[in-house]
Amino acid sequence: MTEYGDMTLDQYRDALASNEPTPGGGSAAAVALTQGAALAIMVCELTVNKEKWVEGWGPAQNTLDVATPLLERGYELATEDAHSFDDVMLAFKMPKESEEQILERRNAIHNGTLKAAMVPLETAKHSLQLLETLPTLAETGNGNAVTDVGVAGLLISAACKGALFNVEINLNSLPDNVGEEMRVELDSLREKCRITSKNVMHSVHDR
Repeated sequence: MTEYGDMTLDQYRDALASNEPTPGGGSAAAVALTQGAALAIMVCELTVNKEKWVEGWGPAQNTLDVATPLLERGYELATEDAHSFDDVMLAFKMPKESEEQILERRNAIHNGTLKAAMVPLETAKHSLQLLETLPTLAETGNGNAVTDVGVAGLLISAACKGALFNVEINLNSLPDNVGEEMRVELDSLREKCRITSKNVMHSVHDR
């Protein structure tokens, strides 16, 4: 099993640029989440316990609490995303010579596709949770690193929006009565991400 967190930057770049279907956009979104989390953590470390930025200690700790687990979880989600897509491709290759095989193949495709939607949905939720901590970090954290908060926000916003693309395309290939709760959640997450992303950028520019 490929573990994207174990790759060098060159290896990951080359894997992404290859003509293999995985890793693709869902994995790239999850890696972007990890990168954004790492950059946000850097700003927190430059803020916490620095007397000049005492007002930002609490917000920085809040961001740290959310971001730190994502350093590893993001890579795990990148791997899970790639393998969930691979599983769907395998389901499409199942035999369909009899009615029983056709039903078994259809169920495998539906189950695999639903799982392939659930993985980026988790990426999007983690991204939004972290993104929501950044406006206050930009306002109160180390002022010398405020643009780093901005870059972190762009990466995490891309992770969220990119993951939601992958949720949507998988759900759209399923019957309307499959994944109904996820369909409702999709629009809400997208709108929250849009608003929060703008808030991060406004906070960075105002600082």
